[in-house]
Amino acid sequence: MGMRGQGAGLRNQAQAELDERPARRFPWLRRGLGRAERVIAFLEFLPITKGPLAGKRMKLLPEQLRFVRAVYATDRKGLRKVRIGVKSEPKGNGKTGLVAGLCLCHLLGPEAEPRGEVYSAAIDRQQAALIFAEMEAILHQVPEFLVRVNISRFMKRMEVLEGVGDASTYEALSADARRAHGIAPSLFAYDELAQAKDRVLLDNLINGLGKRKEALGIVISTQAPDDEHPLSQLIDDGLTGADPSIYVQLTAAPEDADPFAEATWLACNPALGKFLSLQEMHEAAERARRIPAFEPAFRNLRLNQRIDASEERRLIPRREWELCEGPVDRDELLGRSCYAGLDLSGKQDLTSFTLVFPDDEAETGYDILPFFWTPEGAMAARRLREQDFLKRAIADGFVTAVPGPTIRYRYMAQQIGELRRRYDIRVIAFDPWRIDDFKQDMTDEGIDDLPLEPFIQGWKSFGPAIEYFAELATTARLRSAANPVLRACVTTAITITDTAGNLKIDKDASNNSAMVRIDGAVTLVMALGIAKRFVGEAPLDVMAMVA
Repeated sequence: MGMRGQGAGLRNQAQAELDERPARRFPWLRRGLGRAERVIAFLEFLPITKGPLAGKRMKLLPEQLRFVRAVYATDRKGLRKVRIGVKSEPKGNGKTGLVAGLCLCHLLGPEAEPRGEVYSAAIDRQQAALIFAEMEAILHQVPEFLVRVNISRFMKRMEVLEGVGDASTYEALSADARRAHGIAPSLFAYDELAQAKDRVLLDNLINGLGKRKEALGIVISTQAPDDEHPLSQLIDDGLTGADPSIYVQLTAAPEDADPFAEATWLACNPALGKFLSLQEMHEAAERARRIPAFEPAFRNLRLNQRIDASEERRLIPRREWELCEGPVDRDELLGRSCYAGLDLSGKQDLTSFTLVFPDDEAETGYDILPFFWTPEGAMAARRLREQDFLKRAIADGFVTAVPGPTIRYRYMAQQIGELRRRYDIRVIAFDPWRIDDFKQDMTDEGIDDLPLEPFIQGWKSFGPAIEYFAELATTARLRSAANPVLRACVTTAITITDTAGNLKIDKDASNNSAMVRIDGAVTLVMALGIAKRFVGEAPLDVMAMVA
């Protein structure tokens, strides 16, 4: 009997092929198989559709087997223990085939349920289409599947017409759409979450899991470039073991491993020498060794290290800055001279004021006290990642939320005046931009004794200050209480070099890629730069500098 609807021709052709040969029994239907073993049997039945192994059946690598067994492990009632599974590994290790196979497994295989909803997710429509294309290619080679599915290539959608998973649907979603509102996935598979600019799609998918008894979320991706990315947070949370419903399989080279050693590549690339080309890896490594600008991308994509392509221009690597974090007792700073940096920034951005307290005329380093303000009413205009970060920082007391849509300098002037009365602030280095507004607000508040010193935002001022910061930070002679805002500022700030080799912070490049505006890094460098000039000298003529 003929079939109706879109794709009917393909289904008729598949049915004709089935009519000409004996029916075969699928391996996942064998008696005695556990839930995970049924999934594995299904995946290893599927054909490889491209590459040097095209035409052969999929053979899971040992790491893939461990991942599937962990994710589909069950309790005594036969229910899955894991609700979210994260597999993070270098590129080229069979990610696309595994994701496509798992989507089919939940659409029409042993994990299917009537009227299920299966989604693959990616950062854009082109990336999302890759999983759809792989699933379609598999269906075309398995007539028993193709005859049951209606495929809409334009919509990147599939529907099961009969049999196991009857009325279930699959759809490819991308982060540039808002289609994920209100869905109830039985499975979602997020491909390369590390590339996502925000967590909107991820949150919608995770929230949708609660609408089904045994919904599952799968994330397969190389690592994100920083610790504040949603993927990094998911990985770090899962690795603690605090939530047994999250399983994380992280395959990455250690930070101290030689990135150009073949042994390092083999240790974190399970497919290397199988279907991942060793020759291609050698070529990529040699390019990264020869041209330093390529090394961060090589380490991120090929070794799955948490590093981004601008790492070589960072003010300081995160691991070095964390060595500077430790207890700082504010009461013990009373009576010690200190120096400050002030960056007013825009009235809708992050404003920063940082104090540095030298020990023994800076021979043994500096204690650091950072302060941050941001307008509460401007939060909606920020990037979603920055919103999430700042809301947590405000709740934890690391940022002061100023009422209203813009920073009110009078509000800040009062607090800085209080700090002036509490601590022996010798000099405040300031960015001249908008300083007249700040001075006027100070005058209106009756505050006229702040020792202000201009710090021009150019190579001549920043070059020596950044060198001094680097000297102190890399020798762990800076001490700051663990502060996620300051940490984000200094470890994501990007430097730029002039023809003479002088450095300064590139605010535009930094703010475009950072989790939060990097003004804290600017004020810290300014404070240290001004401290280096004045440490050991007599107290300054405060009023002369204010004038």
